[in-house]
Amino acid sequence: MVNHLKSYKNTFIILLVVLLIFCLINISLGSVYIPFKQILLTLTSGEVEKDSWRTIVLNYRLPKAITAILVGSGLSISGLLMQTLFRNPLAGPFVLGISSGASLGVAILILGASFFGASITSYAFTNFGLAIAASSGAFLVLAAVMLAAIKVRNTMSILIIGLMFGSLTSAVISVLAYFSSAAELQQYMFWSFGSLGNLSWQEIIALFTIYIIGVSMVVFIIKPLNSLLLGENYAKSMGVNVKQTRNITLIATSLLTGVITAFSGPIAFIGLAVPHLTKLLFNTSNHKTLLPAVAISGAIVMLICDSIAQMPTSEYTLPINAITSLFGAPIIIWLLVRKRKIYY
Repeated sequence: MVNHLKSYKNTFIILLVVLLIFCLINISLGSVYIPFKQILLTLTSGEVEKDSWRTIVLNYRLPKAITAILVGSGLSISGLLMQTLFRNPLAGPFVLGISSGASLGVAILILGASFFGASITSYAFTNFGLAIAASSGAFLVLAAVMLAAIKVRNTMSILIIGLMFGSLTSAVISVLAYFSSAAELQQYMFWSFGSLGNLSWQEIIALFTIYIIGVSMVVFIIKPLNSLLLGENYAKSMGVNVKQTRNITLIATSLLTGVITAFSGPIAFIGLAVPHLTKLLFNTSNHKTLLPAVAISGAIVMLICDSIAQMPTSEYTLPINAITSLFGAPIIIWLLVRKRKIYY
């Protein structure tokens, strides 16, 4: 893998520099103006003029930037895995219904909180409460999809089953919304907009731990994923255990998508578009190159979108879901029309 990456060394160096630049730009933006020099001093443990600036950078802006990097790279890797497994350019990290399951868990907690009593209602408005609810819903859908994967041999059938689970959970959420109050609907809607802020360092550690587990699983199936690009029959002829590779891919994608949705909400566009953007940039379908490239590119795109959502010089923050689609979709359309080729 290292030898293969050497041919793209300069491109990766540029991407890493761009990632660092946009990370610093993201940290420098916010409703409170902090001189850039003071931000650098804070990050390097230097003397800062105001303790409040240090608190803002270390407890709010830096965690948000790290969350953006993890979310962007995690969703992009998940999208790449799904597009490879199903050999479908329209596949994304949410096709398995994992995100819908997480949304159902949150919907039950928020929209159905009035049925559970005051203690549950107060717990519903905490980050960990929402994360646990979302993780539980995602896990239930994952269990159902994995059970289907055991019974079904055709990979495309799993895709259809995942989409059906998504439709089923959406229907249940609609029923819950119909009987909910305006305040509950507003709380659920705010969660569905997606958010990269308000995560504590403990929550980021939890997110990072699951992220590392998911990515580590992907590293061990890079060669089988390359074989799957030419079809399951070709992969079998090359000695690839297709069923095992499929299960690992499903579990890794579910872990990444589930934990990201749990802590940040359902964030659209990134997982679907960034793999295409990266393939156009690198002109390759080799996962030894694409896996790190997609991770870095996804982190950059997420940082850019979050920086735009900050609305510089304003105290308002736009929904990250709206920015990811408004900013990214036209760029991908332009690139595809200009390039006229997707590598698979």
